[in-house]
Amino acid sequence: MIEYNKLINDIVFSNGGNINSLNLFLFIIFALLFSLAIDVICGELPGRIHPVVIFGLIINFFKNIFIKIKNRFSGFLLVISATLVSSVIIYLFYFIGKINLLLLFIIFTILLSSSFSVNMLLQTAVNVKNDLNESLDKARQSVSYLVSRNTDELTERFIVSATIESLTENITDSYVAPIFYYFIFAIILIFYQINDSLYWLLLIPMLYRLYNTLDAMVGYETDELMNIGYFPAKIDDVLNYIPSRIAGLYVVLSAYILNLNGKNSFRIMMRDARNCPSPNSGYTMASTAGALDIRLVKKDTYVLGDENKEIEAEDIEKAVKLSKLTIILFTVTIILLLILVKVIS
Repeated sequence: MIEYNKLINDIVFSNGGNINSLNLFLFIIFALLFSLAIDVICGELPGRIHPVVIFGLIINFFKNIFIKIKNRFSGFLLVISATLVSSVIIYLFYFIGKINLLLLFIIFTILLSSSFSVNMLLQTAVNVKNDLNESLDKARQSVSYLVSRNTDELTERFIVSATIESLTENITDSYVAPIFYYFIFAIILIFYQINDSLYWLLLIPMLYRLYNTLDAMVGYETDELMNIGYFPAKIDDVLNYIPSRIAGLYVVLSAYILNLNGKNSFRIMMRDARNCPSPNSGYTMASTAGALDIRLVKKDTYVLGDENKEIEAEDIEKAVKLSKLTIILFTVTIILLLILVKVIS
């Protein structure tokens, strides 16, 4: 068995930890598919070993050190420190995996699956709808875990709106963005291999998740965080700029396929996406509002869409189907483009 594993590794890998061209391409494709299957079927990793939880501990450690610096340079130091430590930890997992190709594939796919969160994204929305069928108070409690606003007195229509907003806003950072960056770096590696190619292929989406976590933890304009959170928030805005607009277009395409109002989806996206304080979050929310012919409202913050019909609990189910198809279409596109790139190369 040891000799067999050595033979396989010798065939697959070349000097410097590189992987030969064909096997690299197959690894890229199958790692994506298996990681998505892991997330959809099994859901999130246990909290104690989840990379995002580990990222959170790293961020909190350095935050407590650099927050004493009362200027925006503190945020820069936080990002650099968290990046270096996280990169080392990811490399240690990669180094362990290099012992055996199958072990490397398992570690790689599990870690890659933790860079996105399709199962949780869709299931939380479904849970709110189920809770609405039981009681308004239970639904208020459920939606309070999804949004930062006060949910104690939300009516049913505002609960539905908040759920759809949370679901569709997170299409970008819960799936499209990390896979977009996985795809971009995969193309680079197909044309130009570098030492330890698979490590860098894994690191890129994982670092996206790190920066997204940084923004979630410190990217707020409060007295405490306005300095240390400035740089992480801007990085998150930059990284999501292109993926959010791609995701919005895929919502429009999905609306057409599902016989929803695709034309209105595109119109509302172009008209209302910039109504949100974030430069990116409005694209998937506005396109969904247009597709469902509803209005999404966060009081004193934004209004997206026209109230062509009254929003209702069933709209959550429609939004979930729309989000599912958006994710499927985006994944299929990524795979087809990777195949095309491989043929060209």
